[in-house]
Amino acid sequence: MEFHHVSVLLNECIENLNIKEDGIYVDGTLGGGGHSYEICKRLGKNGRLIGLDQDMNAIKAAKERLSEFSEKVTFVHDNFSNLKFVLQSLGIEGVDGILLDLGVSSHQLDEAERGFSYMNDAPLDMRMNVENSFTAYDVVNTYSAKELDHIISSYGEERWSKRIAEFIVSEREKKPIETTFELVEVIKKAVPKGARKDGPHPAKRTFQAIRIEVNGELSILEDAVSDMTEVLNDEGRLCIITFHSLEDRLIKNAFKTAENPCTCPVEFPVCICGKKSKGKVITKKPILPTEKEIEENHRSRSAKLRVFMRKR
Repeated sequence: MEFHHVSVLLNECIENLNIKEDGIYVDGTLGGGGHSYEICKRLGKNGRLIGLDQDMNAIKAAKERLSEFSEKVTFVHDNFSNLKFVLQSLGIEGVDGILLDLGVSSHQLDEAERGFSYMNDAPLDMRMNVENSFTAYDVVNTYSAKELDHIISSYGEERWSKRIAEFIVSEREKKPIETTFELVEVIKKAVPKGARKDGPHPAKRTFQAIRIEVNGELSILEDAVSDMTEVLNDEGRLCIITFHSLEDRLIKNAFKTAENPCTCPVEFPVCICGKKSKGKVITKKPILPTEKEIEENHRSRSAKLRVFMRKR
């Protein structure tokens, strides 16, 4: 299948990156290269883009999409959590802007065999990096009821998490749960009929939770943000697009800590902890997609963009 991903909050990201012609920029979630294409268009002959993705299909698609800018782009098959080490290996001391789009790409959702979607029947997979061995099958069939309850409640914010976990454990005692539709049926049985009438698809929150667990999405995020603020040049921008409240809250708090890391009690007249501010939060409230964008791309409806600027 052709790799397809509609870039969310595209104009807002480009505007907030404040791109300099000779700057060095990082797209930490390359996807199909939509954001990167617009960055590259604004770079001069000395400008450079480093594009990372843990999905080799994304790397291949982005190479094709960005072929006219090949002399400006370095492609890296890696997770953005390793950005500090990637830049060190490339001999780069600092960058002028970093962009992260934390959403699952349209391609990953539409490619049924990847198992991300509750709308297509496929093996339980959900790996963003198919070179990893740990899959959604492992979560669903080996985690205890307590562990399943915890991740579905914490990562999916699902009120019926305990019941869903119990139903999963009960069902897999008969036979392993192997496909997305098998899991959907278990979830539908677990969620009371009255609760299924309103709101999103009954499996949406559970699938989100399992995907986050499989890919370790939240566990790597806080440290990654800290590393990224460190590698920004003076006035460099970090732009992060989130798609659910857990991510957004984490980014909001990480930016707040980067702006004011002081841990001294409020009654202290002066700071003695020695922790220095890394810069300034540009977006006191997140930037949201316009109604027009939501109409054209319904997957953008839950997107939020937050921006941090480094000050050295």
